[in-house]
Amino acid sequence: MPTVETLRGPVDVGELGQTLMHEHVFVVATEHLENYGRGAWWDEEERIADAVTKLRAVAAKGVRTIVDPTVWGLGRHIPRILRVSEQVPGLNIIVATGIYVFEELPHTYTFRGPGLIIDRPDPMIDDFVRDLTEGIAGTGVKAAFLKCAVDAKGLTPGVERICRSVAQAHVRTGAPITVHTNSAEHSGLLALDLFAKEGVDLRKVVVGHAGDSNDLDYLMRLADTGATLGMDRFGLDVYNPTAQRVATIAALCERGYADRMVLSHDTACFMDYFGGDWEETRSTLAPNWRYDHIHDDVLAALLGSGVTDDQIEQMLVFNPKRYFS
Repeated sequence: MPTVETLRGPVDVGELGQTLMHEHVFVVATEHLENYGRGAWWDEEERIADAVTKLRAVAAKGVRTIVDPTVWGLGRHIPRILRVSEQVPGLNIIVATGIYVFEELPHTYTFRGPGLIIDRPDPMIDDFVRDLTEGIAGTGVKAAFLKCAVDAKGLTPGVERICRSVAQAHVRTGAPITVHTNSAEHSGLLALDLFAKEGVDLRKVVVGHAGDSNDLDYLMRLADTGATLGMDRFGLDVYNPTAQRVATIAALCERGYADRMVLSHDTACFMDYFGGDWEETRSTLAPNWRYDHIHDDVLAALLGSGVTDDQIEQMLVFNPKRYFS
């Protein structure tokens, strides 16, 4: 049986169980936190205790694994989520490597790479491969997949360079990829076209946030490449209400695409996009944007829309297992 790296080390993919394929534990920018958060809206012990409570609750619903695509640009900090994971022994947490930007490269990489001031192979590739094969920042924790983003502005020079580095790290290691996309702009097609040209096995790609779209033609074009659709923002009704997300998944299942979808929320225990007002803002603007919305509300709605138990198991268990195999 193949294994997949988690915060606690390798786990047989057959033991992943029900898997939410796109959830964050913390989205907290390091510079923001260190300069403005501590002593104001951030208390480390309080936030860790809160995360433990929330993740224990989702584990009690039957979820056995969450896949956390928090990378550079979203505030990845492995020691913090290790402390959380140690207190939720019934839940696997799988982490990623990559860079999350919509337009410009981090300055750290701007002058190093092919044809640049320091002319050498792109250092991002080696950094990503090191995270996958040796571990992240001396923690011993290995990333198990790659993450990048192609948003509304498309393949800007910075975004394209990151995506090509992610693709080459995949070619070198076989690690799967999750790519943030903007469904309104159909940017998933741009991402998949670039990956294909770089030699990526598109069966190992999740097109993140595909579920923001109800355009069946667009979604089937993505899935027909072999890629998997990330139906992963349940509860974010500002992008697409739950009822429409459910109807779209039901329509795709009826057309035979249950083996090309995964489910999730893209939420977090805490997100600093609203400073210290995360809970108040989330509960006001998106009250269902929480880890248990799928199990509490969505699964019943899917069944009521004609999706079968086997199709739900396909999306929650077998498709994640295949992705990491």
